[in-house]
Amino acid sequence: MKKDVIAIFDIGKTNKKILLFDSGLKLVFQTEEKFAEITDEDGVSCDDIAKVEEWMIQSVSAFQARSDFNLKAINFATYGASLAYLDFKGQRLTPIYNYLKPMPDEVLAGLYEKYGGVDEFSRRTASPALGMLNSGLQILWLKKHMPTLFSNVNHVLHFPQYLSYIFSKRICSEYTSIGCHTAMWDFDKHCYHSWLANENIQLPAPVSNEDAAETVINGQKIQVGIGIHDSSSSLVPYLIGSADPFILISTGTWCIFMNPFNDEPLTAEQLKKDGLCYMSTRQKQVKSARLFMGHIHDVNSDHIASYFGVKADYFKSVKPDESLMLKLLRKRAFFINGIPADYVDSSVDLSAFVSYEEAYHQLIIDLTYQCLDSLELVIPKKDSTRSVYITGGFARNEIFVRLLAALLPWKSVFTSEIDNATALGAAMIMWNKAFTGAETKLDLGLKKIEPFRLIP
Repeated sequence: MKKDVIAIFDIGKTNKKILLFDSGLKLVFQTEEKFAEITDEDGVSCDDIAKVEEWMIQSVSAFQARSDFNLKAINFATYGASLAYLDFKGQRLTPIYNYLKPMPDEVLAGLYEKYGGVDEFSRRTASPALGMLNSGLQILWLKKHMPTLFSNVNHVLHFPQYLSYIFSKRICSEYTSIGCHTAMWDFDKHCYHSWLANENIQLPAPVSNEDAAETVINGQKIQVGIGIHDSSSSLVPYLIGSADPFILISTGTWCIFMNPFNDEPLTAEQLKKDGLCYMSTRQKQVKSARLFMGHIHDVNSDHIASYFGVKADYFKSVKPDESLMLKLLRKRAFFINGIPADYVDSSVDLSAFVSYEEAYHQLIIDLTYQCLDSLELVIPKKDSTRSVYITGGFARNEIFVRLLAALLPWKSVFTSEIDNATALGAAMIMWNKAFTGAETKLDLGLKKIEPFRLIP
């Protein structure tokens, strides 16, 4: 008998995944692909979107032909800050440009000044001034850089909605993609910022992430979701599964700190410290901050390993040492003068440490204080959150999670063992479109962390 499933395309910059979830939200199939990047007309690397499109279409057809799965719905979770431009025939006009592509200064000349200056513009749009990472400004770049091509643009879609469009041919937008540092949204007025209309840039009206279009694909009716921004998608299981207000720390190369229960406006000072806002599927502000913690950890632990003559992954075998923590806690060694441009703090005198273990404990202490600085950016004056959930790679670093719990004694700190939270979130918002009956209660896989005893 065929099992009814939802298919999720989880499209990252490196890995492109397909995951199938059954009616109990259990993962029943997963596969991933990597595609070599191509270059755009300026020689800048970007996703080979034509191959991704072909792979997606072929994958759906292959699942429809299988005897073990019945495809009921499809949804899409992708990285943000990327747009697709469609012509008047509904065809894609350009590559999916890389959000790390340089932004020429002349494109933005006068823009910020016209709307109160860069600080006010950034505050109002909850978008640090990041060039092409502000995807709304990519539209302005295309308009000024390639005006003839731009004259043929009929629709502009965020990346998740473009992938949905491949199957549904539906033109729409949604709040999580608009709200991810795009410089498109006026968070004060809760509508598109006026600069877009003043530049004669028309964008689709946003709809709920739970919206879907029944689409006939290869003769079969399938519910096609409109897609979701990946960071907002990773919040969905916790918004649905947690009874209490919480802060989520999603850790990896980038650590993202998200508080969906902070409605204070973003300040200019927070922006300067890499604070920003996302939007949730509930169309509410998600006060956020980010820290390049995973990369900073890796390059500095490599530096320590090289000095002590051990393997680069030796840190994985280091056990928490409470007495060592007490000895080192009030010291500082790493990042005293800030995080270096290349992220490796070579100014640290490693000869002051008697072992790799001691140096590594100090690195984690100093990184945890960097983490607390970022966490503070998402905590309002009237804080309703009682729990902190840690997911991703650092959730398995016992030194980090126990120290963080010790430094946050007024909160309960948990690790969460949900795998594929981004894809799961995209599946959960499609559940009612694919299945009937009572939804399965979600197990967040929470483990309460025992803090270090920092008072001898």
